[in-house]
Amino acid sequence: MSSGSSSSPDPELVSETNQPPEKSRVFRVSSSPDHGQQFGRENVILSDIRKPPAEVFDMGPFIYADVLDYKNLRELVVNNAITWLVHYSAMLSAVGERNIQLSRAINITGLHNVLDLALENSMRLFVPSTIGAFGPSSPRDPAPDLCIQRPRTIYGVSKVHAELMGEYLHHKYGLDFRCLRYPGVISAYTHLGGGTTDYAVQIFQDALSTGRYECYLHPQTRLPMMHISDCHRATVEFMQAPEYQLNLRTYNIAAVSFTPEEVVEEIRKHLPHLRVIYKPDPVRQNIVQAPSSHGEKL
Repeated sequence: MSSGSSSSPDPELVSETNQPPEKSRVFRVSSSPDHGQQFGRENVILSDIRKPPAEVFDMGPFIYADVLDYKNLRELVVNNAITWLVHYSAMLSAVGERNIQLSRAINITGLHNVLDLALENSMRLFVPSTIGAFGPSSPRDPAPDLCIQRPRTIYGVSKVHAELMGEYLHHKYGLDFRCLRYPGVISAYTHLGGGTTDYAVQIFQDALSTGRYECYLHPQTRLPMMHISDCHRATVEFMQAPEYQLNLRTYNIAAVSFTPEEVVEEIRKHLPHLRVIYKPDPVRQNIVQAPSSHGEKL
């Protein structure tokens, strides 16, 4: 289900160990060429409000779905006997700050739609959160799973809201809600969605295509990152975990942290003529005032 940019990559989804994969039907919020490996291609239904690439469309069921259209979502869930609901639809940090009203609708109203659907239909629900859920007053290096957050973007605020609503509904009604706070996720196939960590993907694309990159962050801005394959693996392991092993509903997840300057240094080992101009954007630079590392290492 989607109404706006996807917040993150689309990790593979799995059932608990006591639930045979062939009995699960997964409704995923956005398209990705990497899907269906756990359930089989016909059991993972992708959706978006945009036309998918041909290679995605040909890999399994794909339907149009708008996260703000509750009636349509309910029909899709019922007609397809969905057991897992995976909610990636969101407007990311930098884009969200430019359109707060739309971001609030997608990130908060859309969230409540999927929460209601999950409760109404006894589905399990996975919602990713983000390092953007932390703020300037959050503890650092590393930030614990439970701490002061107080983000200063509508994206971060909406993700804290998602974490707390999921935990509340778990304790009050038994909703199987699971959430991971993703760092910046790096992939050669990522469609950039306006996140503050997008530079870590765009710089490689520009280095190969033009040999030049203009960076919107200060060269020494250190942010947590993760390769998409590690993100997939970690999410699968988390969602496979039996319920009794989970003490929380939301966990941090981490891999590495680096700066734009360090990335440039590594790229120049292969493309020595890469030219990089640093023009820090005040909005994005302000957004990244959060912990440089958090959570459990992979």
